[in-house]
Amino acid sequence: MRTTPNYREIFCKRLKASRLASGLSQRNLGILAGIDEFVASARINRYELGIHEADIQTAQYLSGVLNVPLAYFYADDDQLAEMIFLFSRSSSQIKEKVLDLAR
Repeated sequence: MRTTPNYREIFCKRLKASRLASGLSQRNLGILAGIDEFVASARINRYELGIHEADIQTAQYLSGVLNVPLAYFYADDDQLAEMIFLFSRSSSQIKEKVLDLAR
């Protein structure tokens, strides 16, 4: 029996991994995403720990700053998340080949 994925935990894990891969501090990520500089670090920390849940608009801002597709944060399978990430960075030709292969 398959269990229901915990999307909050998935989001937290992927947000932190993306932030670290980008070399951004919690504060800098928050500021770049439009969060007030005086609470930016605490807010990102709470998102990464799952204490607070980012609304969809904030998640979109974060994905834009981190240059990852929004869907990457929520894919319940790590391989699917990696495919989403890599697909987003591929050329149009590669995307078409991948889609043809998947069809």
